[in-house]
Amino acid sequence: MTPAEIDQAVAPHGLFAMGHAGTRILIGTDRQWWDIFRHSPEFEDGAKNPVVRWSKRILSALADQAGATAHFPSDGPPYAPFIAWAMATGRFWQSPTGMMIHDRAGLMISIRGALEFATPFDDAVAGTSPCDICLDRPCVNACPVDALSDAQAYDVPTCKAYLDTPEGLTCMTGGCHVRRVCPVSQAFDRPEAQSAFHMKAFVG
Repeated sequence: MTPAEIDQAVAPHGLFAMGHAGTRILIGTDRQWWDIFRHSPEFEDGAKNPVVRWSKRILSALADQAGATAHFPSDGPPYAPFIAWAMATGRFWQSPTGMMIHDRAGLMISIRGALEFATPFDDAVAGTSPCDICLDRPCVNACPVDALSDAQAYDVPTCKAYLDTPEGLTCMTGGCHVRRVCPVSQAFDRPEAQSAFHMKAFVG
């Protein structure tokens, strides 16, 4: 299968081909994913890790149909090097805050898995990071507690502590400010309900 054919195969599930390198193609959530996922049995059954379980059900079935092997970020240890795989595609880069940015999804990256085939794909044409032409760089000053900036690595404890305060409610219900202010992220769009769902899972 070609990357375009794989993109068409995953589209009905609210997914898209985020990039490929070597024998692997990364699959992530598209703008339609939330409306599809929230009507799934995994979302409705109340059990733990609904997104992981949904991803494994959908991508494992697609892999079987396509004669591929499915890999998932949650499998391990040892864990598959998804960040390295992403960077190798030429469609992901490191943003000024340290988070990865994608040419289409911006900072709203949600890689659900990878499909590995026996035959390598044709080499992808490497793109240019959207951060290179972003003059304002709103992401570096967006975090209200500077947990994400261009001055340090991601301060997870500070982020989670802020989310547990009344002031952090807007992040909890609307999603991370840093992700939301990115111009590419804004064009990709994400429903507030989806952002709130992910933030609740992040806090644990």
